[in-house]
Amino acid sequence: MKQKIKSVINNMLSRKSTDLFIAESRTTELKKTLNIFDLLILGVSAVVGTGIFTIIGSAIAGSAAAPGAGTAVIISMLIAALASLFSALAYSEIAAMIPVAGSAYTFTYATMGEFMAWMVGWVLMLEYAIGNITVATAWTGYLVQLLKGFKHILPDFIVYSPIWLRNDFRSMYAMCDKYGWDVHDKMPFIHLPFGIEMPVAINIPAIFIVFVLTVLLIKGIKESTRVAGVMVFVNLSIIISFVLVGAKYVAPDNWVPFAPNGLEGILAGTFIIFFAYIGFDAISTAAEETKNPQRDLPVAILGTLLFCTVLYICVALVLTGIIPIGNIDTQAPLAHAMRAIGKNWYAGAISVGALCALTSVLLVYQLGTTRIFYAIARDNFLPRNIMKVHKKFKTPHIITWISGLIVMIGSLFMDLNISAELCNYGTFASFVIICIEVLILRKTEPDRPRPFKVPFCPLFPILGIIMCSCFMLYKGISGGASSLYFLLWIIMGLAIYIFYGYKNKRIKE
Repeated sequence: MKQKIKSVINNMLSRKSTDLFIAESRTTELKKTLNIFDLLILGVSAVVGTGIFTIIGSAIAGSAAAPGAGTAVIISMLIAALASLFSALAYSEIAAMIPVAGSAYTFTYATMGEFMAWMVGWVLMLEYAIGNITVATAWTGYLVQLLKGFKHILPDFIVYSPIWLRNDFRSMYAMCDKYGWDVHDKMPFIHLPFGIEMPVAINIPAIFIVFVLTVLLIKGIKESTRVAGVMVFVNLSIIISFVLVGAKYVAPDNWVPFAPNGLEGILAGTFIIFFAYIGFDAISTAAEETKNPQRDLPVAILGTLLFCTVLYICVALVLTGIIPIGNIDTQAPLAHAMRAIGKNWYAGAISVGALCALTSVLLVYQLGTTRIFYAIARDNFLPRNIMKVHKKFKTPHIITWISGLIVMIGSLFMDLNISAELCNYGTFASFVIICIEVLILRKTEPDRPRPFKVPFCPLFPILGIIMCSCFMLYKGISGGASSLYFLLWIIMGLAIYIFYGYKNKRIKE
């Protein structure tokens, strides 16, 4: 019995060699088509949309659950960027050193062993798949706002579609409770035996856009980055013009008080705005499809982080300078600000930019999900037949469909705020792990070539570990359903490994 337990523990701690990972990547069926420009497009696509179009308003003005940071949101952004920077440096070192698909999952397998690799991969799936649900829900909101601008052109059933056809049932209950509506008047119910009623609410726009992007990703990653590039150009043009146009209407008095809720508001804003920085690590998931990963991955990761931070700060300063903090709209802050200064036509243009930005975010998150699934299946933790590559397009089409279906189904019942917080938990956990792995690899493989090295090591990785751990602890202490859901997700991943992954890996090998 002791021998068996010892064998199990050894298997759980067994590491996959870095050389083996690199050898497997050289025989991959995935096409190496990405250059540094493509990687930058992927990074900016994943980062710039979520922060500006979905959560910056909440970070500034606050909500019932958390105080707002006010104009001091720029401090929140700098803190979040600093925590991300330490992790970005760690990602850059290891991604250039081990340029294979799977991101932190692959890196963990090479440093901490089989069990931790599976758990990190499971957390990464939470980060990308659940994050995609959040963005898909926000995409629906901006589409509805855009359609209202065509009320004199489009039929009423499109412009004013029933709200149960563009929301999940949890959001429906929340809206009915907020406005005093009768839920039976706002959405249909299916009557089941024993007096059970099942609400029917389907976010059709969210399901539609995820379906379209799933098909696009199956066609090819190069084609996907081209589409993302067009969308990034559109939304960056609109965001930069917002800064330039809005700067003329800034009233410095609106920046006072700078931090209306003090340190508490700044920290709350930091946790919220951190969701805006999720996505730059998606660049590393495409390492196996990059022509020159050792050179291009670090530049793309760090370039994305720097560019987006500067852009966020500019937008925040203009937004808080145009209108008082108490009047900022938390759902469509930029469009509302333009209406406040009489630029109604520009509000419509912002909706177009938001749709482009959120679409590109969805595309990159979906790409990250599929490549992590691919790496995990290649190591036999999941059935290997799901990693089958399309004969014509050379993409993992089965996994791509599975990832798309997960998001489509999740959009039927996942709450927007909870899914965003869950995504943050997954990101903080993966950032902590990646910083630890840099320290481990510096000890276990000190002579391995490193095209990029984290400066001031071990100080910078340790600071990354401390900052991200403190954010997780801060949110855990403040409470909320997301803490419990994250724990349940971890338990679910543990159960899958114990009852399927561990055994399947032994059988296949």
